[in-house]
Amino acid sequence: MFSAEFLLTSLVVVLVPGTGVIYTISNGLFLGWRASIAAAIGCTVGIVPHLMASVLGLSAIMHMSALAFQCIKYAGAAYLMYLAWVMWRESGRLSFEEQTKKYGYLQIAIRGVLINILNPKLTLFFLAFLPMFINPESSSLTGQMVGLSAVFMLMTLVVFVLYGISANAVRYYVIHSPTWIERLQRVFAASFAALGVKLLMTDIREN
Repeated sequence: MFSAEFLLTSLVVVLVPGTGVIYTISNGLFLGWRASIAAAIGCTVGIVPHLMASVLGLSAIMHMSALAFQCIKYAGAAYLMYLAWVMWRESGRLSFEEQTKKYGYLQIAIRGVLINILNPKLTLFFLAFLPMFINPESSSLTGQMVGLSAVFMLMTLVVFVLYGISANAVRYYVIHSPTWIERLQRVFAASFAALGVKLLMTDIREN
């Protein structure tokens, strides 16, 4: 069931930087490796609703409903803009220690969950991508879908954790430079804003 083509394609999809990757890296860089793991876990858990929708056939219904997808798209874009605004507003204001106290790991994880829940492209991913690797002659199509999704989620978690730990590895070199901290925070804020704008301008149903 877990063919080399599926594993390779999934790895490429997971490695491509997106909102979850940027969010995990920013936490690893500014708040430490524990925060990056919390972010990675949150982003991974945020995949579950899309998996459930696909298994229950809701993704097909949503794919045909322009209104449903537009609502999710606007909500996702608005949340990315909110994250961009928060990060830009706090650029250079807080020390690493203050930020760690302010944002608990549970709150970091919840933000990661929301980032992926409000990503309508994940629903289309499960609708268009996973079925290609399912054997139609199998006695349990749902079991195959759940199994493939579990592998994809595990791969997501591992890759995101590695991204976060790698970011934490260079944290030492910027922790004593307020100028670099402020610049990096603004870069990440601009990245979230750009992803939000891109989401608004994308016709999801055609991708």
